[in-house]
Amino acid sequence: MSSKEKAAVMKAAPNRWFVFCILTLSGGIAFKISSMKDMFYVPMQEFMGLTNTQIGGALSAYGIVQTIGLIAGIYVCDLISKKYMIGGGLVGIGLVGLYLSTFPGYWGFLVAFGILAILGEVIYWPPLLKAIRLLGDEKTQGRMFGFLEMGRGVVDVIVASSALAVFRFMGEGASALRGGIIFLSAITIAAGVLCLFFVPHDEKVTDESGKEVNKAQAAFGGMMQAIKSVDIWAVALNGFVVYCVYCGLTYFIPFLNQIYLLPATAVGFYGILNQYGLKMVGGSVGGLLSDKVFHSPAKYIRVAFLVCIAAMSAFLMVPHEALGQKGGWLLGAACTLLFGSIVFTMRAIFFAPMDEVKVPKEITGAAMSLASLVIYLPNAFAYVIYGSFLDRYPGMTGFRIVFCIMIGFAVVGLGVSTFLIHRIKLHAND
Repeated sequence: MSSKEKAAVMKAAPNRWFVFCILTLSGGIAFKISSMKDMFYVPMQEFMGLTNTQIGGALSAYGIVQTIGLIAGIYVCDLISKKYMIGGGLVGIGLVGLYLSTFPGYWGFLVAFGILAILGEVIYWPPLLKAIRLLGDEKTQGRMFGFLEMGRGVVDVIVASSALAVFRFMGEGASALRGGIIFLSAITIAAGVLCLFFVPHDEKVTDESGKEVNKAQAAFGGMMQAIKSVDIWAVALNGFVVYCVYCGLTYFIPFLNQIYLLPATAVGFYGILNQYGLKMVGGSVGGLLSDKVFHSPAKYIRVAFLVCIAAMSAFLMVPHEALGQKGGWLLGAACTLLFGSIVFTMRAIFFAPMDEVKVPKEITGAAMSLASLVIYLPNAFAYVIYGSFLDRYPGMTGFRIVFCIMIGFAVVGLGVSTFLIHRIKLHAND
């Protein structure tokens, strides 16, 4: 780190944790409107007149727009100040939420979700990651991203519970659904306003003579530099494989239900632990282990891939069907949650190695946009792969295939993370 960069970090140090808390708060709120199906799926069908196919179509449109938008985001993210992109994105999401509270027709609903994808996944998310990276240094990246994930989990629970409380308090009818959506919209706008006030502007980019560089030229140059960077691709592919394994965690719920005969009341509790609890635990544990024990997020992820391979291989040898018939679902739930917690520690920090490979600060936005595009790409195919095997091979056979695929991804991840560590060592010797 140059003396100028160190001075900038020292200058930001007194209030960086305050800014971090605001960013974390916004991170737990930003996607609540686009994921309102998690809270209001049945009311959306009943009062907005949406079918399963229509809700699924909107989510598919969201994913398509997200993928296309992130390509453009590689250029845009460093063109506009992160203060305006983070704050403006949140305010825009809130305004779209207010539109959804009017219960538009299906085409309006579809277009709204396309806009939410642009505002949330392209305009808001990469600049958020950029802001988190710039708040810390190489020694604190794991903790920064880990605590971000943990904090988002806490805010997730509070916001989701509050929205449901509003819905119940208002009588669980059409007006109650409208009230719940307006509540989510209002707090999203409020988070955006906070970010507009407190998130710092990007530093000016200057050339060797100290003259300010044209932002459009700098952004284009940063985009091309990011695309050509082997290091950024290594970080992105490392996260990509982690996310492939993460997608497989979804199928622990039907596994426990079908094989271990998990009681219906326990399914909901397990889902909450799997969705929110592991995020809170995994974020803090992953961040601390990577910074304090391994002193490298990349090295921790490589070890975690090894643990995943060993743990899932051992899990495959357990006589699940026999245990399920004997009512041993607590053991099955404990084992799957333990495996999931390992994956969540990896998921929390897979952006952190950006500092280890010395990605220049001025192209952080482009780097995070490119990495987001690659890392979240499994959303487009992983669930289809896993689900198709479960449909073609019902029962334990299908689940064994799914678990073997997860092991296969972890083996690939072991190779990718080893290559990433090799790249980090090259920079350490420069």
